[in-house]
Formats: sequence, structure tokens, C-alpha cells
Amino acid sequence: MIELYTSPTPNGWKASVTLEEMGLPYEVHAIDLSSGDQKKPDFLALNPNGRIPAIVDPDAGNLTVFESGAIMIYLAEKSGKFIPTDTAGRMKVLQWLMFQMGGVGPMMGQANVFFRYMEEKIPTAISRYQNEGRRLFEVLDGHLANNEFLAGNYSIADIANWCWVRTHSWSGISIDGLDHLDRWLQAINARPAAQKGIVVPYDISAVMNDKKDEEDFKKSARSMVTK
Repeated sequence: MIELYTSPTPNGWKASVTLEEMGLPYEVHAIDLSSGDQKKPDFLALNPNGRIPAIVDPDAGNLTVFESGAIMIYLAEKSGKFIPTDTAGRMKVLQWLMFQMGGVGPMMGQANVFFRYMEEKIPTAISRYQNEGRRLFEVLDGHLANNEFLAGNYSIADIANWCWVRTHSWSGISIDGLDHLDRWLQAINARPAAQKGIVVPYDISAVMNDKKDEEDFKKSARSMVTK
């Protein structure tokens, strides 16, 4: 059984949604980011960079994999699901996975820092990351105008981008007018495995929807971004 070390973040959900979609059995180990669990020796032995998620696969000689994108590729290859085996199909999936890892994730992550977590509000920084996030959303929307999913069939590329884009309101990025992106978001949102994956290791939907505990959540996040 795969051991998953994770927290309720978009990168963490990338791993848990992938595991759920592939039907692979796994055991969850919740990492408390606000307490600095990710910087403790036991976790640094799994990921020297001190970031979640990480997995350990006992069936592969306790192979350890960190970085969410690498985890997704490993699980896709292990299960034979959600990534094609032919070169052209595989490259379509990987390029959209890298689009999320190099663009959507970093831009939304910085938008979160400056828009939500930093006590000092810097308008130029907020607008810079929100505008770039919106631009990337428009790229996705344009592609999805002629494609049901990002790389042909539903794949790890869709999972990766969805886990981030679904939190657009937390980053303060509008999807108004992006009808194709919204259609794609709703299609993945309707998948039972996706819903199961986004409550791992626990459900923070109330916080993400601004219904309660937002200030406590932001205080914890501020402590993380300043460490």
C-alpha cells in the first residue's frame, strides 16, 4: 500500500486525486504545515526540499517520490492509467502537466501569498500575479474550446490543472467569461474520485469558500510563507 504524506493544498490534492482516480490503495499521513512538520528530519528524509506531497511505495522497494508532478507520472506509469503509452499522446499529457507546474501553480501560489496571506498589501504584486493567472486561464479556455479535456482523453494533466484552477476564487482570479474552462471544471468536479481526493487528508472546503475560520487559516499560512 502506498504511503502518502500530504496536506490539504492543491499540490497535495494532485497526489490524492490521482490515487483515487487510479483506484490504488494508500495510507494517508497528514503533515501539519503550520507546525513545521515538513521541516522535521523524518519528512526531510523523504523530501530534502521540505514540501508536500511525498509518497513511499513498499511494492517498489520503499521507493520514495517527491514533487507532485513526478508523483503523478510515477502513479500513471505504475497503474497504466491516465497517460498514453505512445510518444505523441504522452507528450500531449506531459506538456499540459508542465504548463500547470511551471505556470498555473506558481502564479496562483504567489497570488495567494500577496492577496490572502501577507499582512502588507502590495497592489502591484497582487495585480501582477492575478493578471498572469487570468492569462493562463484564458490559454486553458482557448484550448478547451475545441477539446473536451486537455490532452485528448481525461489524464493526469487535467487532474493537475483542475486541482489548482478550482481554487481560483481563493487567489482572487475571476473566471467570468471563460465558459469552456468552467465547463471543464464542472465536468471534473462531477467525478466521484475527484471529490474524494480533495478531502484528503481532511476537508477544508468551508475555509476555501470563505464560510468560516478564514482568519485562522490565513494566520497559519502567513507563518508558513515567512519560514
